[in-house]
Amino acid sequence: MGSPEPSPAAEGEQPQPGTAAEHGSGGSGQPAEVDRLRAEVTDLRRAMETHPVIDQARGMVMALGPCTADEAWEVLVEVSQSTNVKLREVAADLVATPEGEELPAPIRRAMATSLKRRRTGLD
Repeated sequence: MGSPEPSPAAEGEQPQPGTAAEHGSGGSGQPAEVDRLRAEVTDLRRAMETHPVIDQARGMVMALGPCTADEAWEVLVEVSQSTNVKLREVAADLVATPEGEELPAPIRRAMATSLKRRRTGLD
């Protein structure tokens, strides 16, 4: 029995990006784990990009309500779910309204319904 061949990293070479050598030896589950981590990083980057817009929309709902930050979040979630529009898109549409953009009719109706329900205590 001879000794196993040294890995490229053991010889001082840099592993190639995306290879098992880059992420450790073996391989059982490694590519799937790398894919999962890449997806997680993508999701986190998207969240970092959309978080300020969602916070602005939340503030707008708080002023329109008037309501608490938690209630404003619930309004945005309710509008998103009832219109089948991603929350980040609802937030972007709402934030664009002071800049002269009109709030799309389905979102406008859902927002009015949700705010009215909260004002009258039907929630």
